[in-house]
Amino acid sequence: MSSPETHGKVKNLTGRVKEAAGIITGDSKLEQKGSQQRAAGAVQENIGKARRKVGQAVKDLGAAIKR
Repeated sequence: MSSPETHGKVKNLTGRVKEAAGIITGDSKLEQKGSQQRAAGAVQENIGKARRKVGQAVKDLGAAIKR
């Protein structure tokens, strides 16, 4: 599964790890980079969810029209 939703989840998780590592080590640049990556991942994940839901709605509509 290589959807934008999955990529967003991975990016979000990677950002969380970097952010935590930055906090633990006191590296503010790493913490900031992780925070930005986490936010970008969350946006990408939400876009993927929206695309999936729209696709499912179109599929359901098509099935309803065929009936």
